[in-house]
Amino acid sequence: MTERQVSLWFLQCLREQSLLLEIIFLYYAYFEMSPSDLLSFTKMFKEEGFGLRQTNRHLVDRSMDALVERIGYLSSLILVEGMDIDFLHKCALEDCTEQHQFSSSPDMDQLLLTFGDIPHHGPVLLAWVLLRHTLRPDESSPVIRRIGNTALQLGVFKYISTMLKGLGVSGNNCTASTAKMCIYGLLSFVVTSFEEESLQGSHLIDAACEVLSAPSLAEVFWEMPNMGLGMILDSAVGMFPHKIGPLLQLLTALLSNKLTVKKVYNFLDKMSFYTQVYKHKPNDIISKDDETLWRRQTPKLLYPLSTGQTNLWMPQGVLGQVVIGGEQGYVVRWDYSYSSWTLFTCEVEMLLHVVSTADVLAHCARVKPILDLVHKIISTDWTVSDCLLPLTSRIYMLLQRLTSVINPPVDVIASCVNCLSVLAARMPGKVWSSLHHTGFLPFASNPLTSMAQCVSAEGMKAGNYGNLLVQIEQPRGEYAVTIAFLRLITTLVKGQLGSTQNKGLIPCVLLVLKEMLPTYHKWRYNTYGVRERIGKGTCLDITVVLSDFGADPCHPQSDCGSEGPGQILIQTVKLAFSVTNNVIRLKPPSDVVSPLEQALTQHGGHGNNLIVVLAKYIYHKHDPALPRLAIQLLKRLATVAPMSVYACLGNDAAAIRDAFLTRLQSKTEDMRIKVMILEFLTVAVETQPGLIELFLNLETKDGSEGSKEFLLGEWSCLHVVLDLIDSKQQGKYWCPPLLHRAALAFLLALWQDRRDSAISVLRKKERFWENLTTPLFGTLTPPSDTTEPCVLETCAFVMKIIGLEIYYVVSGSLEQSLKDGLQKFSNARRYEYWSQYVKSLVCHVAEMEEEGICYFPETQMLISAWRMLLILSTSHSDVMQLTDDSTKLKLFMDVLDETKALTTPMSVPCLRIGSMMATLLLILLKQWRRSTAPDILSPLSLILESVLQADQQMMERTKAKIFSALISVLQIQGLNGGDISQLPQLLLSVCETVKDEALALIDNTRHMSQTGETAEDEDSMETESPRGPRKDQRDGVCVLALHLAKELCRTDEDGEHWVSVMRKVPVLPSVLSAVELSLRSKHNLYFTEAALHLLLTLARTPQGAAAVAGAGVIQTICLPLLSVYEGSSNGASQQSFSRKSQDSACWPGVYRLCMSLMESLLKTLRYNFINEALDFVGVHQERILQCLNAVRTVQSLACLDEADHTVGFLLQLSSFCKEWQFHLPKLLRDVQVNLCYLCQTCTYLLHSKKMLHHYLQAKNGEALPPGPLSRTQRAPQTPSKEAVGGGEREEAEQKALLAVQCSLLKILSKTLATLQHFTPDCCQILLDQSMDLAEYRTLFVLSFTTPAFDPDVAPSFGTLLATINVALSMLSEVDKKKEPVSLSITSLASSEEIQALKSLLMFTMENCFYVLISQAVRCLKDPSILPRDKQRLKQELSSELSTLLSSLSRHFRRGSPSSPASGILPSTQSKPPTPGSKASHEGQEPFIQLVQAFVRLVQR
Repeated sequence: MTERQVSLWFLQCLREQSLLLEIIFLYYAYFEMSPSDLLSFTKMFKEEGFGLRQTNRHLVDRSMDALVERIGYLSSLILVEGMDIDFLHKCALEDCTEQHQFSSSPDMDQLLLTFGDIPHHGPVLLAWVLLRHTLRPDESSPVIRRIGNTALQLGVFKYISTMLKGLGVSGNNCTASTAKMCIYGLLSFVVTSFEEESLQGSHLIDAACEVLSAPSLAEVFWEMPNMGLGMILDSAVGMFPHKIGPLLQLLTALLSNKLTVKKVYNFLDKMSFYTQVYKHKPNDIISKDDETLWRRQTPKLLYPLSTGQTNLWMPQGVLGQVVIGGEQGYVVRWDYSYSSWTLFTCEVEMLLHVVSTADVLAHCARVKPILDLVHKIISTDWTVSDCLLPLTSRIYMLLQRLTSVINPPVDVIASCVNCLSVLAARMPGKVWSSLHHTGFLPFASNPLTSMAQCVSAEGMKAGNYGNLLVQIEQPRGEYAVTIAFLRLITTLVKGQLGSTQNKGLIPCVLLVLKEMLPTYHKWRYNTYGVRERIGKGTCLDITVVLSDFGADPCHPQSDCGSEGPGQILIQTVKLAFSVTNNVIRLKPPSDVVSPLEQALTQHGGHGNNLIVVLAKYIYHKHDPALPRLAIQLLKRLATVAPMSVYACLGNDAAAIRDAFLTRLQSKTEDMRIKVMILEFLTVAVETQPGLIELFLNLETKDGSEGSKEFLLGEWSCLHVVLDLIDSKQQGKYWCPPLLHRAALAFLLALWQDRRDSAISVLRKKERFWENLTTPLFGTLTPPSDTTEPCVLETCAFVMKIIGLEIYYVVSGSLEQSLKDGLQKFSNARRYEYWSQYVKSLVCHVAEMEEEGICYFPETQMLISAWRMLLILSTSHSDVMQLTDDSTKLKLFMDVLDETKALTTPMSVPCLRIGSMMATLLLILLKQWRRSTAPDILSPLSLILESVLQADQQMMERTKAKIFSALISVLQIQGLNGGDISQLPQLLLSVCETVKDEALALIDNTRHMSQTGETAEDEDSMETESPRGPRKDQRDGVCVLALHLAKELCRTDEDGEHWVSVMRKVPVLPSVLSAVELSLRSKHNLYFTEAALHLLLTLARTPQGAAAVAGAGVIQTICLPLLSVYEGSSNGASQQSFSRKSQDSACWPGVYRLCMSLMESLLKTLRYNFINEALDFVGVHQERILQCLNAVRTVQSLACLDEADHTVGFLLQLSSFCKEWQFHLPKLLRDVQVNLCYLCQTCTYLLHSKKMLHHYLQAKNGEALPPGPLSRTQRAPQTPSKEAVGGGEREEAEQKALLAVQCSLLKILSKTLATLQHFTPDCCQILLDQSMDLAEYRTLFVLSFTTPAFDPDVAPSFGTLLATINVALSMLSEVDKKKEPVSLSITSLASSEEIQALKSLLMFTMENCFYVLISQAVRCLKDPSILPRDKQRLKQELSSELSTLLSSLSRHFRRGSPSSPASGILPSTQSKPPTPGSKASHEGQEPFIQLVQAFVRLVQR
């Protein structure tokens, strides 16, 4: 064996001896010992030297001294107990001593005469003297005297007090209390039998105090205060207050509970003797001749204190008994009644007076017992503290004076600080404010302003305590003040002082952190165990500081003096773990690694890695909290530190894993350790891949490397976890709910981290899914204060695991047992049960909002998990067996009720859950349209009401979701039709919101403009950019409120309600102001777009249009709109037309919306809006003309869309030609020319499909600037990148082409309809001979060439004929059904789209014929045109139109489409006033007849 192993073996031998002796002692405390046994024990112990003569004496080192001492103490006690002194005392009192078993024992006499060489003999000798003296007082007085003197020489009473202290510190308190009982009997009989003077007085009192400190014995004492040890008390009272110490020492020991406090207080309050000592007889005394009685002639102040201070006054005539008299001096006991408490106050005052004189030490010796007594009283019973105020209030001054003297009395200072600690526990503010002025505590010389200043400890002074520590305590190695100081600081920090006072404590805490904690283990110590107590005190201090910041408390047992240094060390380590864990947990989030984290995670040399040290605490069995806290710290480090725990463990990894699993598997292990191990593993799943693989211990099947199938290894943690979730184990003592919850949390971590190897093993395990889902089939108690939080978490974890499994695994591959479980769940109506339970839980949370519920996080977790299941069920209803509409309706209504319940409370947690429920409501509403209740508007309106009344900032997200839900409901109801009773109230609420939000947005935008924040570039879609407090979001409250208002106004078509609401609430002015500001600053894109949609909806009804125009829409939009597109182009016209997807929000889209709004207002208001419309067209003429031209160069859908909107507006404006001609003649001419060119461009692009295809490819390919593309533009690109088959790509390209063609056709039809207003009316020009032709300009030149793509070639009659031809050929193409499927239009579009396309083509042809005929007749009638040209016109038109007519009639015979103007164009389009189109619904003959009539006219 090595030296260390030998030492450990010997230590174990000593422990066994000690325990055996302890058992023997406790046995003989209850059973009688025979004289022969006593003799043999005495011989044995003498041979062994009472433990000092061990067989391997050379192996005893200093650390074993305490055990050897303990063996001696117990040996001595066994012999004393064997003599049965209690029975002896009883025999003596009853005078029947012959009954005692030791009535004769000469052998013992001889043996004990040889005793006396070691202190352990003392009590044995004393007990034997007592025995011999009582049983045979005459026979052996010399022997008795000799043995008695030996006992006194050995310092028996001092030994007894040391022994009792030693036994009380470590080991079983039962032994210590039995020992005190034994010694109590011994001392009581000694005091009764022998004169007190012959005994060692002061040591006797110390021993008596140790005995009486046992609470039970203190009570026995008070029952018979005049017998036994009561005689010591009497003699102490006899010498009081000359000797103040003995009495107070005894009374302090006798304080055990509140009852004894009252007795002691009253005892001292009513003293009847005052003992004084005189060297000489005073003059003011009259005495009897025998000098036994003195009488005071004059009254006297007992303390030389100044007037006005507390004092004792002995009146005239008081009698005094002279106890001792003679030349050496007099001891006089005056018969004088007084309160000792007043006397104590005087003593403290005296000490304050003599503090800097030579008498200070003598006075300190008198005041210390007083302070100790006060400390014990207020610790035991606080209610007496008011009576002690004269004393406690003087402690501060005492502390100040005593700490500033040259050689301060450390023990008195420690007593003062101890008293203040007790006071601070009850009134920390008062103690702090009084203590602050004494200069005792460390302080800051400058005010503390910054954290850096605090940490650096700059300008901080250590105070009188700091000086005392360095100058007195450290050199001496005694630390009474330090231990008291640490306790005081801990108490003050715990006291939750105000912020100013807390700042004052910072220097104290910093002194502990900087000066004590790093160096205390290097200080000099005289007494073993003090270092551990200081270490524990510093850690406790830091723990309390951290608990103010929300740290997890660690509560070690109180430092009650009965703990040995070993236990204190364990407590200190536990506190150190707790502190470290909390410091890391409370560290503010940052990328910088703190010095603590660095120290904890760095790899030290020589294998002293901290991670390994922490992990090895799993072997520690003395205190279950130690391994638990070590694992907790390990868990924290595994989470925050960037390192591999597995790598740190090195070669010990497997052994440590086995130790962890052994404790986890044990059925008798502390449950909290098992829970902590599982929590550690749960964290490791995500952060420690190597470690978790070690614990999962999966082996591949058949051992082959490439195999994908896994099995559980022998040392896999999954064995334990599967046992814990087994439904048959639930409710057993080794599987409490907390442990079950921890096991499920571990499984959830595996699923969340997608540990497929482990999951695949678990899935295949028999009854795994059945065991897992068991908690969901239980019935929970209704939510209340007694609800078990871990049960809620357990159910939440199960729901989450099932949800993740369904989400990740293809429905066909789900395990059959899981499918069966879900079927069973559905059949057992558990969906309804859980929905009802979650609803009751939510209602309970809402009701208990004020008090708050203790299990809120668990509640939130369960609600979140249930929500996840419901969201999953919308897309996986078949797997989850949730298809029944009535069940869905029940679940939906529950969610609605929950949302309703959670929108009334005001606490943040409730609102957070409310927001979650509102999201769920929105999802279910959109997904379960068919299953939702018919009337959801009523509850939703109520929810909206309560949301709008709540605190806006907290309700922001919830409000947005409720608005979204209302929009969805209105859209659903719009599809179903039906009146809405809540409309007026809803409108009012929403309009109020819109107004408030618009005003807030105005302030916000102005603020942003002032702070110099730039507006986004028009092509930048970074709407979520973190720039200041932005309110403009696609799903923001403001935008959604506008959309909701739009839906409500659309529902209220006749304006029955919104008119009155908008009169009450100034919605339009605030919205228009915000729009104007937004357009000018080019901010708030989403808001502007939503606002324009609302205005557009209103503009479609006469009332709405009048309201919008009356609110000043033209001032809002007309000029500010310029900033939307100005400055973005650099000269080249096509640059200003965004190639962005037309459905994503962008500023060009806002411009298009403004154009639509103008069109709608003009169409609705007609002449009432013409001036505003002309203003608009005048301001934006450049953009309008650019846009008409741009179609030739940019064929993106966004550009075509703008052209479409522009032409739509011009179409409405063209009805007011004369006004236009009057106000803006040049612009009118430019527009007419540009429209003719646009007509030519569209016809050309529609005619040459290949050319258009080529353009689209070129524009969408290389020349395309980076940026989001439209779906149609992206479509041809994506497949090519992914190398998809050619057919798919071709189809995508064809779809893109068709979309562009439809846009071009729409533009063409509206262009021709507009031109129709710029050309003479057909009927009028044909019939009215006196018509003024100068009113109408010639729009098309007299030429019949096909349209060119060259801007220099003017539009001609050839252009119009080509347009008709193109439309006719497209009509034929639509009707053909024999083309290959991949290229035919019918394969790319739905039947409705094809029907619309046909009507659009017919509409285009009608308008084109109309313009052609009108322009032709105008030319024929125009005298400025040469007859030759007129003749050519007739010939060309005759032949071309005849051909076209024959083609048309063929086409109609096959079945023509219905005429146009109805279905296709937006409602803004008006029907052209042609005879053909008017009669179009009855058939096509009138349309053809008109053309035929014209042809006949031409042919004449």
